[in-house]
Amino acid sequence: MSKKVIVTHIFPDLDAIGAAWLLVRFHPDYSQTDFAFVPAGDTYNNQPVDSDPSVIHVDTGMGQFDHHQLSAQTSASQLVFNYLKQANHITLKHQAALERLVKVIVDIDNFADCFWPEASADRYDLTLSEIINNLKISGRLNDKELIYQGMILLDAVLTGLMIKIKVEAEIKSGQEFASPWGKAIAVESKHSLLSKLAQKLGYALVVRKEPKTGFVSIKSQPRPTIDLESIYRQLKTADTKASWFFHQSRHIIVNGSRHSPAVKPTVLSLEEIVAIVNQK
Repeated sequence: MSKKVIVTHIFPDLDAIGAAWLLVRFHPDYSQTDFAFVPAGDTYNNQPVDSDPSVIHVDTGMGQFDHHQLSAQTSASQLVFNYLKQANHITLKHQAALERLVKVIVDIDNFADCFWPEASADRYDLTLSEIINNLKISGRLNDKELIYQGMILLDAVLTGLMIKIKVEAEIKSGQEFASPWGKAIAVESKHSLLSKLAQKLGYALVVRKEPKTGFVSIKSQPRPTIDLESIYRQLKTADTKASWFFHQSRHIIVNGSRHSPAVKPTVLSLEEIVAIVNQK
């Protein structure tokens, strides 16, 4: 089998990089490939698009994986994903996360992000699409380097979305309770992302216990009306042998974490910790 060449336009954007990444990561014939770059709309060596099975065009050339000739709101990444899914190259392990990732790429590539809340806010300058655009403008990476950098970043995004989907399910099955500051939840989970996501979903307080290590974290929304010091003192009294840390923000109590694993976990159960929270 001849080595494949993925062709896209010069100064590749998130959609072009996403389409190439999907082929490289999920199609067995593209695990080893070269990249070539042409002016937007052109083809490799001016040959007819999709005429050579070893040359695949994405986001350029008006072929199978270009969307600029289509009236539907889609993207090159969406077209590649649909193809890979139909060819059974996308496993159930990755499917839900990839669907969500590709949906965001479609939105951004069709400028739907201009309708996001506070669309001009500086926080969006830290999103992947803007980072890629600014890397292009800065001239710090050439086109091939930009593809490789973008693929590594998309690997990270996929990992995060896969964890997020698991965490969303864990939150749904968690134990909700009424804390002194509002709706709270207690969950067994190994994922540190859970606390932050649950707060974004409206929980004022999140109690998380890791099933294997026994480590506990108690985190609240960063509201000035919330102070966890009294809970911290009660926990230290209830389990004097455990290692407890009270963060200076006054919104975080941890008993071991990935940042500090060499500590003694608490013997308190989730139910016992919830009872202590409600004694505040």
